[in-house]
Amino acid sequence: MAEEQEQDLQAIMGLIVNGGNAKSSAFEAINAAKTGDFATADAKLKEADHFLVEAHNSQTDMLTAEANGEHAKVTLLTVHSQDHIMNAITFRDLAGEMVELYKRLAK
Repeated sequence: MAEEQEQDLQAIMGLIVNGGNAKSSAFEAINAAKTGDFATADAKLKEADHFLVEAHNSQTDMLTAEANGEHAKVTLLTVHSQDHIMNAITFRDLAGEMVELYKRLAK
């Protein structure tokens, strides 16, 4: 595999793996909030944010290469990775709202 293809694959997998981890952490935050464990919920949201930053770094690498004229071949895997990260971002945002709602209900 050519070095350029390997770098593309690493960036794509960075989006998929970190997006999945972010979504999982956000889901764990909701489950913790359901039981009234708001310290864990907040920690899991922070963990989700960390994974999203890592995913963003992978995405930035891809965009930088594109801006430098290194056009990546758009494959189904590339599209899937972008979809994966966008869903993770949306889920993280919703999880934050749900944790806040559980906090209000607990008062």
